[in-house]
Amino acid sequence: MVRLPPPTSGRTEEWVLVVRKIKNDKTPPLAPPLVVEGKIYYNHSMQVPYRKPGKYSQIKSDPLLTEGKILELTNKLDRLKNISRPRTAEEVRIFAELGDFSENVEYQLAKGKLRGINDNIIKIENQLKNAVIIPSQKNTNIVALGHTVTIQKYDSPSLAVAHSDMNSLAKENSTSFQILGSMETNPQKGIISHNSPIGAALMGHKIGDIIKIKINDKNIEYKIIKIKI
Repeated sequence: MVRLPPPTSGRTEEWVLVVRKIKNDKTPPLAPPLVVEGKIYYNHSMQVPYRKPGKYSQIKSDPLLTEGKILELTNKLDRLKNISRPRTAEEVRIFAELGDFSENVEYQLAKGKLRGINDNIIKIENQLKNAVIIPSQKNTNIVALGHTVTIQKYDSPSLAVAHSDMNSLAKENSTSFQILGSMETNPQKGIISHNSPIGAALMGHKIGDIIKIKINDKNIEYKIIKIKI
C-alpha cells in the first residue's frame, strides 16, 4: 500500500500501486491512473467495469487494401506521428505542471487523448505492415476483387427465367457494387466486402450467372448483368 500526500483541496484519497505479475490476470483496471516517478498508481475507489471481449474480437482483420487506401493510411500515420502526437504531448506536459493530478481534469483528458493517438498509430502501423494490395484487374469476364458488378434482383426463379433478355431489364431495378476488402466497406457508396453474403456469392461468377443468397430466412436471386473495372 502506498499513500500519496493529500491534494490541495484537503480531501484525502487512497491510492494503490497495482503490480500485476500474473500474465493472464483479468482484474478490471482501476481509474484514473496517476504516474509518479515512472510508477503507475490507481484510485482504489473508482473501478472501471470489466467487459468480456465481443464474439468478433478474435477475428483477424482483412489485410486486403487498395493502393489508394494504403496511401490514405500512410498519410494519416504521418499526421498522427508528426503533428497530433507532438502537439498533444506538449499539452500533457503543460497541464502536468499545474500539479494536483487528482483534480486536474485537463491533464487527465490530455493523457487520454495521447493514449488514443498512440493506440491509433500502432493500429495503422500493423495494418500497413500486414497489408496485401488488391491487384489491378484487366479481365472483366469473371468477378474478382476490385470489380464493380451490376446485378438484377429477382424474388423467384420464374422471374429470373422471364427476364433472360438483359436489354429489357429496367435500370431502376438494378444495383451496382464494388467489391473490396473488409476495411474499405462502405454500403452507402456501394462498396461491399468480398466476405459479405452478396460479395462472397458474386466472386468467381460471370455475366449471365444467377446467384442465390439467403438473407433473413428468405432466398433471393440475383443475376449478373455487368462487370467493369
